[in-house]
Amino acid sequence: MKQAMQDDVIVNNNEVWQLDRTYVFHSWSAQGNLNPLVIAGGQGCELWDYEGKTYLDFSSQLVNVNIGYQHPYVLAAMKAQMEQLVTIAPATANLSRGEAAKRIVQLAPEGFSKVFFTNAGADANENAIRMARLYTGRDKVLSAYRSYHGSTGSAIAATGDWRRVPNEYSRGHVHFFNPYLYRSEFNATTEKEECQRALAHLRRVIECEGPRAIAAILLESIPGTAGILVPPTGYMQGVRALADEFGIVLILDEVMAGFGRTGSWFAFEQDGIVPDLITFAKGVNAGYVPAGGVLINEPIAHHFDDHFFAGGLTYSGHPLAMAAIVATIDAMKDDKVVENAAMVGNSILRPGLEALAEKYSLIGNVRGRGLFQALELVSDSKMKTQLDATAMGTIKTALTEAGLLTFMVENRIHIVPPCIINAEQIKRGLEIIDLVFSRLKV
Repeated sequence: MKQAMQDDVIVNNNEVWQLDRTYVFHSWSAQGNLNPLVIAGGQGCELWDYEGKTYLDFSSQLVNVNIGYQHPYVLAAMKAQMEQLVTIAPATANLSRGEAAKRIVQLAPEGFSKVFFTNAGADANENAIRMARLYTGRDKVLSAYRSYHGSTGSAIAATGDWRRVPNEYSRGHVHFFNPYLYRSEFNATTEKEECQRALAHLRRVIECEGPRAIAAILLESIPGTAGILVPPTGYMQGVRALADEFGIVLILDEVMAGFGRTGSWFAFEQDGIVPDLITFAKGVNAGYVPAGGVLINEPIAHHFDDHFFAGGLTYSGHPLAMAAIVATIDAMKDDKVVENAAMVGNSILRPGLEALAEKYSLIGNVRGRGLFQALELVSDSKMKTQLDATAMGTIKTALTEAGLLTFMVENRIHIVPPCIINAEQIKRGLEIIDLVFSRLKV
């Protein structure tokens, strides 16, 4: 058994596993039967444990390690910031915070001027909702059933999936069905029908809830955890038009889809629209230090020139997180990471996934953009019967044992590797999936 040395203390997998199970309380889990994977280190697109077993990361952890592990430029920037100033209150002016905000604004569409920094994506959505309510003087927030916006108060209430149900403490949240042709709520048979009917449904929800009562529509540009649901052509333009018609603030959640994941800096760019508020986190600094934020357009930003903004966080714009943002954005530009995500995602990964779908009836649907792809697995391709949890667990275990880390939700495998991944690594990952599927008896 290989072991690792840390500060002259020998560490092995079992010790770390026991330490975790004795003291750590995990999220979204019943605690009794957990079996967490032990990870000791990482580099680029690979991770390893204390015994030397390596894993190719096809999950980017929780779809956040866009620039890969241990990027030397980002680590050097973080070290320099630590040595200069490790923390400072948000009311101060700080160079790393200003530079981070400047870079993010420069990436945004014309008409955005300010950034409010948060600790993560959930509180980015919390504060975007707060801004919309204060700006409009209205209360209600519309969001999709197929969505995930975070686990804090308003963010989890805005979330559409089952996790909101035990957590519905926040007021004024209304849900609607967003488009998903493979499992259409609207009996649609084409993308055009799905788009038209989904927009008609949203219009009716707005009309029935009272347009003058609605502060915001909160929508993931491409719903991530809900299934990487790429909107049909025209849908996002239709949502923008409805928001404009009724004076509703359009908030686009780019927490998972943003910062290169889909092959553009922001996913909504590919749909030809501009929102009023943009929330972000995850890929903005690859999760090296927790950070998120809200990009604010000029009308909303100027509203708060003489209106009090009732919100704040102790660690808003934490200098270590800001230094990581500055270095990550600079490195992504220098290394052409966004261009790589578009090229290898659309030209290598997607065709490879479609080839697997041709080979295995288990794969009911392939969808995505760039390095934001999903396989939806079914036990009956004609009936589109979702593969059950037991079978999905078997697949995940087999993939992990074969050295591939995956992001799985319900009956889906989300294929979301770091945006620096190369063609050879994609081929290796696809070969592992092929091997596991060829041995399946589900």
